[in-house]
Amino acid sequence: MYSLIKNPTAMSTIVRLSTITEVHQALCLPAPKHPLVSVLQIGKAITNYDYGDFTYIYDFYQVAFKAGIKGEIIYGRSSYDFEQGSMVFTKPGQAQTYSNTEELDGETGWVLLFHPDLIRRYDVGKHIGHYSFFSYETNEALHVSEDEKRVLHELVNQIEKEYNNNIDKHTQKLIVSNIELILDYCTRFYDRQFYVRANHNLDLLAKLDNLLNDYFEQAHALDYGLPTVKHFSEAMGMSSSYLSDMLKNATGRNAQQYIQDFLLERAKNQLLSSTEQVSQIAYSLGFEYPQHFSKLFKSKVGVSPAEYRKVQ
Repeated sequence: MYSLIKNPTAMSTIVRLSTITEVHQALCLPAPKHPLVSVLQIGKAITNYDYGDFTYIYDFYQVAFKAGIKGEIIYGRSSYDFEQGSMVFTKPGQAQTYSNTEELDGETGWVLLFHPDLIRRYDVGKHIGHYSFFSYETNEALHVSEDEKRVLHELVNQIEKEYNNNIDKHTQKLIVSNIELILDYCTRFYDRQFYVRANHNLDLLAKLDNLLNDYFEQAHALDYGLPTVKHFSEAMGMSSSYLSDMLKNATGRNAQQYIQDFLLERAKNQLLSSTEQVSQIAYSLGFEYPQHFSKLFKSKVGVSPAEYRKVQ
């Protein structure tokens, strides 16, 4: 993830690299042993590179343990300090910029690059979208313990050994298997991080509830429609994926389900505490068509809004 296109023009502001070979060429490294996967150790080739004022877009996945480097990476809406020594994940097409990179003494990190073509024929390629941390913001990086670092380093080392040996018909499958293990372990480690931050997550839940209450109390639903995950994640300064995963860990419901349940509870309260018509309640909640509200309500509650009002 630390590379320039070979000959960017003076007017160019976006640099796109389509292959892992281009990364090696830009960093003056030997050609990759495998065209679809490579592990780069963080060293002078990366830290001393002049990234300029360019925005970089890569057509492959990156999983990086950031250690041994000082500086900032920016993608999404926020910046990330390399010195935190954390895991960062990016997917094809994400724009990134770098600044003030510098090598540090002590522990060194690594960057695993793998092209979508490497995993396309395997199960992990079919469900890689389920690894939601590829859509997290930079400030939502994974902080790993010493034991967790060792687990990940061993898997990365195994990938290097595979493509450094004579490549045969088993090589790609074994490399992909190790990549899947890395992603599965990172899923576990993120769950641990959510669990450890339980009190922080409770604060976030309270903040989300306040934002939801304000959304309806200030009649924003009449102007903007149904509340969305994107709206509230941005209001809370996090990605939609991170908010959803945090809620899933804390409540068993993702962000969409949590917001929908909140909306239905508010609908129940309005049905029982007012004489408003069902259509008026539907509009106040952000529904464009009252029949959509009635359909959702019945599917979740088991009776129509009008029936609910009668039986309570």
